[in-house]
Amino acid sequence: MPVDSTPPPVPGLPEQGPWHVLGLMSGTSADGVDGALIAVDPLGFSGGKPFLELLAHHSEPYPAALREAVLEAASDRARPSQVTILQRELGLHHARTATALAAVAGLRPHLASLHGQTVQHRPEAGATLQLADPHLLTQALHCPVVFDLRRTDMALGGQGAPLVTLTELWLRGRAEPWFALNLGGIANVTVWDGSWLRAWDVGPGMSLLDLAANRWLGIPFDPDGAYASGAVKVELLETWMRHPYFSAEPPKSTGREVFGHDWLDAESGRLEALPLADRLATLAAFTAQAVATEMGRVAPRTPGLHGLLSGGGARHRRVRQELAARLPDLPFTDDHQFPNGAREAVSWALLGAASAAGVPGNVPAVTGASRAAVLGAWVFP
Repeated sequence: MPVDSTPPPVPGLPEQGPWHVLGLMSGTSADGVDGALIAVDPLGFSGGKPFLELLAHHSEPYPAALREAVLEAASDRARPSQVTILQRELGLHHARTATALAAVAGLRPHLASLHGQTVQHRPEAGATLQLADPHLLTQALHCPVVFDLRRTDMALGGQGAPLVTLTELWLRGRAEPWFALNLGGIANVTVWDGSWLRAWDVGPGMSLLDLAANRWLGIPFDPDGAYASGAVKVELLETWMRHPYFSAEPPKSTGREVFGHDWLDAESGRLEALPLADRLATLAAFTAQAVATEMGRVAPRTPGLHGLLSGGGARHRRVRQELAARLPDLPFTDDHQFPNGAREAVSWALLGAASAAGVPGNVPAVTGASRAAVLGAWVFP
């Protein structure tokens, strides 16, 4: 398959490295910005080992008003004027996070990779929207910034997601089979079975549980799942699992447009007929059953396949219990390679470094793109 051979777009970087690369990630959980500053060996991409070390990590939660504005936009309830102002506010928040991270590390990055906050993801229409402002970030850091990585893949007919497939392989290697399950706002999985690398979004992750916590508990999320202590309404779960997303074959990706406010509004009548603890337990079981159903695509199981669990859902006890009950043949452990919240920011930094090195960052078999390509657009100081 042809590969984009565009020359590296960033002049002046140390030819031999290491490069200091800052990655900023705002996930579908919409709880804030995670930043990671890493050292990268630009010559290591050829051997599949570009990552050297994590230099610093910093998280900056969204203020309540900003998070609410993000959720309104993600629910398609914001006016264009509100989205315009939201982009500026998110850009300022990202710039503050990056500046604080650089101060913690005591160095200025050579380049930064900006994901932005996803407020709409419409792969069926070839469209996605991540809000932030690379111009503000460039001025704050005085370094080049790469952004809009997803839309490059979509321009080539891809889903624009998942894009952490190669980064997981760069970080974990090929020595043994593994799967990486990320329970963010939307859950995704990457699988390396020793010969085949694949990835896709598997379902709602924590999006519905967080919205339910906000609606019925008055808190942004139930951090350890303590309120999800009731019984699972099996009939309701079986109905939800008939959603067409679970019968669709990868490549596929999803977002709050599918598993968000509108979904919860439509199901609120049936949920509110249950005790609160049962509502949350049933939603936790939905997250776990979606994962279990989608992992059924990984068959037959490769001997020795083991999982690493990351994302906010890794701390939700009920989700973990439901996962263990539904996937007894697939052991998984917590991912301790990076501090909580850092992994996706590290991945985005690696994707930015790949773009600076002229290395493709997408996997066409995963996203559905017509070819592998160097991702993103650049802003320079």
